[in-house]
Amino acid sequence: MNINGIELKQIRENLWEIPQINGMRVPGRIYISREMLESTLSEDEALKQVMNVAHLPGIEKYSLAMPDIHWGYGFPIGGVAATNLDEGVISPGGVGYDINCGVRLATTSLTLEEIQPKLEPLITKLFQNIPTGVGASGAIKKLSKSDLKKILEKGSVWAVENNLGTQSDIQFTEESGTLKNADFSVVSERALERGADQAGTLGSGNHFLEVDVVEEIYEPKVAEVFGLFKGQVVIQIHTGSRGLGYQVCDDYLKVLLKASEKYGFKLPDKQLACAPIKSQEGQAYLAAMQAAANFAWNNRQVIMHLAKKSFLETFDMKESDLGFHLVYDVCHNIAKIEKHQIGNVIKEVCVHRKGATRAFPPGSEMIPEKYKSVGQPVLIPGDMGRYSYVAVGTEKAMEETFGSSCHGAGRNLSRHKAMKEAKGRDLVSELKKKGVIIQAKGYKTIAEEMPAAYKDVADVVDVMHKEGITRKVAKLKPVGVIKG
Repeated sequence: MNINGIELKQIRENLWEIPQINGMRVPGRIYISREMLESTLSEDEALKQVMNVAHLPGIEKYSLAMPDIHWGYGFPIGGVAATNLDEGVISPGGVGYDINCGVRLATTSLTLEEIQPKLEPLITKLFQNIPTGVGASGAIKKLSKSDLKKILEKGSVWAVENNLGTQSDIQFTEESGTLKNADFSVVSERALERGADQAGTLGSGNHFLEVDVVEEIYEPKVAEVFGLFKGQVVIQIHTGSRGLGYQVCDDYLKVLLKASEKYGFKLPDKQLACAPIKSQEGQAYLAAMQAAANFAWNNRQVIMHLAKKSFLETFDMKESDLGFHLVYDVCHNIAKIEKHQIGNVIKEVCVHRKGATRAFPPGSEMIPEKYKSVGQPVLIPGDMGRYSYVAVGTEKAMEETFGSSCHGAGRNLSRHKAMKEAKGRDLVSELKKKGVIIQAKGYKTIAEEMPAAYKDVADVVDVMHKEGITRKVAKLKPVGVIKG
């Protein structure tokens, strides 16, 4: 098949390969259905970006893309690439501006029937308690430099130490909520200024907090281990490292652009600016990125605490009756040093996941003890009018995708096109008719994030399910949403 002048060879029903040509060090591989390939990538440069990533020094096996692929900065969103630690590089374009943007899912013991009479007051309370929107601040007091340093080094552990969570929250967060080599000293003053009052804030764009109901269970045994049951009310939080993470990315893109020249890298796109992982520049970016990632985990932890508080206040109930528990927190904009099998050898590699979610299998040492019998929860949000999914990681993901899967629906319309489509429509009423209460900082955000702006996440999840990379466990339906 030829898309935009790029030849793709079909490997399996939902797996396509771009052959290694014109300086590519490895082939490109895209997990996607034929229909999605033809409908969503015919006017997009994302496939070209898959080819560009394949030029990175030290890249192993393939330049990969998930079915929610679309154009991004340097790497496509939905892109995955692993580089070896000897000749390999690290690239901010493979992480993105919103470092450790990710998803957190928490359960309650409540059902939709029980919360329905107070659903609107609940959404209002959540909107009051959790600051949202561009520049949102003030969830907790403005942090001193000393507290900010602790957050950047400890991640969500800081929140728990400050009575903003429980020890079990740490247990059910990827990396236990802390990347250990984070370094406060390599984060700029400007980044620190931007983060000082943004802990516990939701931000804007596609970030959200949703009150969802478990609509379908596909694998009852796995769902039971995750603590999910049909009809259950759950909370989904999607946000990242806010202005601090954006600034870290911006700062280090300048550093790594110079490093690319210094080390003589000839890359097809300057947005792939990179440095050898073991170089001074590479190590500085890695340490700053890890600090921003820790800020993001702490951010989601604080938001979850504020969400729990909102439930307790709205329903005037004891914490023991609410049954509020974290299922998992997983990031989808990150580069991490991990061990993977390359051929017959176990190698340490730097896995870039940009708009891609970790999906580790049963038995993995990197997942909570409780989940070792079934595999890691993989959280895949959709749009605010339809549904999201909980899936589980598999051994095949480790074999083929460095333990990675899709991260969401992926945009179908640009924000500009979505605004045009929304003109003259009352989207708040349309969502209410679908049973979804929404509160947002303005109509513009609702219009830009309207359901039609996104692909149907069911199509995205089905590709990974059919290919055996992840397996569907449960479907969640939104009933209440807050957005920036």
